[in-house]
Amino acid sequence: MKYVIVGPALSGNMGAASMVTATVRTIGERDREAEITLLSYYPDEDRRQGWLPELRVLDARPARLGTLINGGAVLWRVLPPLRKLIARKVPEVAAIAEADVVLDQGGIAFSDGREKFLVFNVAILLPALVLGRPVVKCAQALGPFRSRINRWTARAILPRIDLIVARGAKTREFLDGLRLDNVELGTDLAFMMGVPTEEEVAGRGPVDEALARLAGPQLTVGIAPSVVVKAKVEAAGGDFDSMMVAVVERQLAAGRRVLLVPHSFRSDPTKTHNNDGPLVNAIAARIDHPDLVVVREQMDPEELRYLIGRCDAFVSCRFHAMVSSLSMGVPTLVLGWSHKYVEVLDLFGQADRSIDAAALDADGIGGALERLIDDREAVRAAIDAAQPAVRALSGAQIDRILEIARSS
Repeated sequence: MKYVIVGPALSGNMGAASMVTATVRTIGERDREAEITLLSYYPDEDRRQGWLPELRVLDARPARLGTLINGGAVLWRVLPPLRKLIARKVPEVAAIAEADVVLDQGGIAFSDGREKFLVFNVAILLPALVLGRPVVKCAQALGPFRSRINRWTARAILPRIDLIVARGAKTREFLDGLRLDNVELGTDLAFMMGVPTEEEVAGRGPVDEALARLAGPQLTVGIAPSVVVKAKVEAAGGDFDSMMVAVVERQLAAGRRVLLVPHSFRSDPTKTHNNDGPLVNAIAARIDHPDLVVVREQMDPEELRYLIGRCDAFVSCRFHAMVSSLSMGVPTLVLGWSHKYVEVLDLFGQADRSIDAAALDADGIGGALERLIDDREAVRAAIDAAQPAVRALSGAQIDRILEIARSS
């Protein structure tokens, strides 16, 4: 069967890469003849990565998506004689038209405060809806829907989707407020990526270098800063970089090792969107200590997940860094900005381990982190106990995707 993934790109966003990796591998195990296409807004970078050679990558950069792909879908529908020409000039339209199911794998959509993304939220769905293809909104955060424009748009689009997988109880509550009958509860597909072993990632230069510096019994605290959280802190008048420097220095002064991880990374430092690399480098430049370990190169999702799993505690400003940390059983503190973090932490009984970006300060983070470290054995046990149920909830949507694809 044929599957088309819309919404993410692999490069720069290891969260999206984790979801796509889990999808490609899990569907590939259950459908040996699967043909999977990704419509990416970083197509050239994604092709160069070569992480998933079985994945076909096509060009869905915003300008092309908004004009050629959406316009081509309309022409495909109303002017059948043009279909061969459209397939040659805009293969993305042909891929959608031939798909047994289209998978929307955005991270958060139709959410108050993010109205500037509504056009994109709609544009990635319209071609499939115009062409009458089944659409699954894979597990993601949606809502709230109090804003008039957001609520109106959500009510116009979401009922037309075959299946919406709410990524947690809060998203389900928001969607129930729209009185939709196409919603099921699930959780993030990245939980299906598994638990990488050292044998699977060893022999890769950047990983081996980091592992060598993480050797020994010293307690390791991992930190994944984010340019998104930085922007929210600074909009509230805070100094995110100084805050992170203070948190790192406090851990180093306590005799602990610190791993700084850019979970979203692009090789070009001038590209600041979805790129935490320059931020991590700026924080590290202000700290001179032998126990500070900094990831400065591109890694694939499995490599990053394994390194995160080597930590004794983890502070995450990125949603999927949190998913990897929880997947590896690491006690996790989240510095976030949306219900999307808390509803997933809640599945592990850790909903109280989150601090909103608007309330961040170095002392608050430091105190919460010390409590997490003190309680780490009990926290790890709670996370490990919840793993089977969370992975089953994540994997159930693959069964539903295959069911919808077979019936299309």
